[in-house]
Amino acid sequence: MATIAGDVARAIGSGSEPVAVFLLAADADMAPFAGWTRLQRHRYCQALMRARGGESVVLTADEVSCPAAARAFGFKPLPEGLRSGKGLVGFGIVADPATGERMFRGMSCLEPGSVSCLALCPLAAAPALPDVVVVEGPAEQLMWVLLAEVNLRRGERLLGSTAVLQATCVDATIVPFLEQRLNFTMGCYGCREATDLEPGEAVIGFPGSRLAPLAETLTFLAEKAIPRSRAKRAWRALLAGGDAAEREPSPFDREETR
Repeated sequence: MATIAGDVARAIGSGSEPVAVFLLAADADMAPFAGWTRLQRHRYCQALMRARGGESVVLTADEVSCPAAARAFGFKPLPEGLRSGKGLVGFGIVADPATGERMFRGMSCLEPGSVSCLALCPLAAAPALPDVVVVEGPAEQLMWVLLAEVNLRRGERLLGSTAVLQATCVDATIVPFLEQRLNFTMGCYGCREATDLEPGEAVIGFPGSRLAPLAETLTFLAEKAIPRSRAKRAWRALLAGGDAAEREPSPFDREETR
C-alpha cells in the first residue's frame, strides 16, 4: 500500500493523506491490527482525523461516542430525539423537525450487527486492501481525484449524495461501501465542529477496489494537466495586462488540443 499511497500523494500533493478504513465483522481476524491504538469515546470523524494524522487506530462499537454514527454503522438504534428531528432543531441545523426526521430517514446504514469494530490507518500503513479509502483535504486536490474517476467512467458525470449531515461516516464511508462507488461531500456541522477539518477542505470516499485504477489515472493527470493548471498561466497573463492576456490562448485553443 505504501507504493500506491505514494503515487496518490505525488499526484495531488501533500495535505490530503488518504485513510484506509476497515469495516470488521465480529469474526474478523484481528491479528493485522494488533498493537493499534484502541480509542475510547471517540466520534468516527475524530478517529478519521487521527488516522489522517498518522495513527493506526481501532474504534469498537461501544466506544463510538456519536449516536448518529453508531446507528449508521449498525451498532445502536438512533435515539428518539435525533430520529424525530428535534435534536437537529436544538443544534440550529434545521428549523423544522420534519426536515431533520427526513434527513435521518434517508441515511444509508449498515445492517445491525454486520460490523463490530472499525480500524483506520494512513493508507501507506494499511496491512491489506481496505474496504474504503477516505480522503480529506483541500478542494483543489480532491478535484483531481474526481477527474480521475470521470476518466475511468469515460466522461460520465459524477453525482454526489449528501444531506450535509454525517459527512464522514455516511457520505464518505458507508455510501462508497454499500454502493461501491466514489462519493464526495463538503462536510457537515458535526465533523467540522469535532475535528481539525479546515474551512477550505472537503471529503471524498471510494471503495478500496477503486484505489489502483484511480492511482494510475492520477499519475497520468500529474504528467500535464495538474502542473499546467497549478501554473495558472492564463491568470498570470490577465494580471500582466496589455497584450499578455491575448497572447495566452484558451486551453481549448492551444496547439496540443487541435
